[in-house]
Amino acid sequence: MTLPLFSLSDDPGPSFAALVQRVGLRPPVPDTPLAADQIAHGTTVVAVRFADGVIMAGDRRATSGNLISHRSIEKVFPADSHSAVGIAGAAGPAIEMVRLFQLQLEHYEKVEGSRLSIEGKANQLGTMIRSNLPAAMQGLAVVPLFAGFDLRRNAGRLFQYDITGGRYEERDFAATGSGSLHAGTVVKLGYREALSRDAVLDLAIEALFQAADDDSATGGPDLMRGIFPVVATITAAGYERIADDDLAARTGQLLERLRSRRSPADQSGAESS
Repeated sequence: MTLPLFSLSDDPGPSFAALVQRVGLRPPVPDTPLAADQIAHGTTVVAVRFADGVIMAGDRRATSGNLISHRSIEKVFPADSHSAVGIAGAAGPAIEMVRLFQLQLEHYEKVEGSRLSIEGKANQLGTMIRSNLPAAMQGLAVVPLFAGFDLRRNAGRLFQYDITGGRYEERDFAATGSGSLHAGTVVKLGYREALSRDAVLDLAIEALFQAADDDSATGGPDLMRGIFPVVATITAAGYERIADDDLAARTGQLLERLRSRRSPADQSGAESS
């Protein structure tokens, strides 16, 4: 196929999609992307550095438009023994991307006899996100977080992305997904240098809880069904997922703290009603 030629007086315009439509070719991106209620989307994920590494936490809800399509989806995965990926966006392509990323890191280690550097892992994930750009233009965007423990620097590191594969290293914390604004604000207000493991766990749990309170696509802890966020730490010892029993106890403590913050007038009004 040869591309059409235009004279100087015939301006093809700035839109390539409009141009190929005008000359009778098929546009590279459909005019009607997939409807939001046809795609399961996952949100929200946060990552926070602490004294011994990085913590990553994600809620468990997936939505298709205004419907809750899944209540217990997992959005935080180990990439290898010392790194993790948190997904947001179209759930199907995101999970497939994570599986391929895990396979690539394992293959590299087997072939080279050594692990890829933390920068190399982050760059590889960025390349995969960039390859997904045509699908993202059709409504299947994937915007993950990547975090890991850098054994060379002996410190936790975390990276944020955009849909074009742009990679941005964050110093202290990052969030992605529809509830990222609310979760990020909670972390920003509560973050301190060199937080302990327990303090950062409580901060991440509260960030997701407050995000769920303001964002309908983010799921809060489901006490009746026993569904809690997926929370993992990445330290020099490796990737470790926090047990649900621990999360349940911390969630109960969070609810008590939130109740104690309410004014006496609010509490008496709630009791009388």
